[in-house]
Amino acid sequence: MTGTLLDVRGVRKVYEGHGRSVEAIRDLTFTVAKGEMVCVVGPSGAGKTTLLKCIAGLLAPTSGEVVLEGEAVAGPPPGMAVVFQEYGRSLFPWMTVRGNVELPLKQKKLPRARRVELLHQALDAVGLGDVHGAYPWQLSGGMQQRVAIARAIAYEPRILLMDEPFAAVDAQTRADLEDLVRSLWQGLGVTTLFVTHDIDEAVYLGQRVLVLSAAPTLVLDDVTVDLPAERDQLSTRSSARFAELRGHLFAQIQRAKTYHPPDPPHPPGGN
Repeated sequence: MTGTLLDVRGVRKVYEGHGRSVEAIRDLTFTVAKGEMVCVVGPSGAGKTTLLKCIAGLLAPTSGEVVLEGEAVAGPPPGMAVVFQEYGRSLFPWMTVRGNVELPLKQKKLPRARRVELLHQALDAVGLGDVHGAYPWQLSGGMQQRVAIARAIAYEPRILLMDEPFAAVDAQTRADLEDLVRSLWQGLGVTTLFVTHDIDEAVYLGQRVLVLSAAPTLVLDDVTVDLPAERDQLSTRSSARFAELRGHLFAQIQRAKTYHPPDPPHPPGGN
């Protein structure tokens, strides 16, 4: 894990409309190294999804910039994949599992043989090697999200963004998907930025956890997760260090709810 892959520099986002402006993000500055797994938590309304959209090039920041591999992001970068929370809306119901996973590979204009190879590798990696011909509506919620993850990794991204991807599944499925993501991250080495509202999930998955303040948002804390690289749902979550990290993050999020950042300085010559 060497070198900076993602550099978020002073990103600010103000929404304008109906004669008023709302400052969603005030000043977000952080880096993510190549091959790193970083989780992002914060109180409800902290601008986590807005941040992800800015990083993904789906939303232009009001000021500041997002730099990926030395290039400023001005639109969706070709080396980035995103897994959304609402898997039911991110998969095309009229396409088979194969069609859904292969679609971005066709957009990359990959040769058919390479598309087939990546398709099989990705579906095997998420444990769905036998459902190529099924449609999303024939699968459980957890299986649908595995398809969405397979589509993302088949794309061979340099960075993977995940926006609360397990929020809509049951607890057991969530635990299974958490282990799947860690296994894929360790096996593929893909840089991952994982947004979640679940503190335990952030500690279990991440190497670092960024704590965002309430809006207007900034980074309130950057916590190193010094747990062993090999983790499992039982022993890791029952360890004393896991409890300490969880307690620290919980306290920081309670602080984040009432934190009021100082007003930004007025530009020279401003009123």
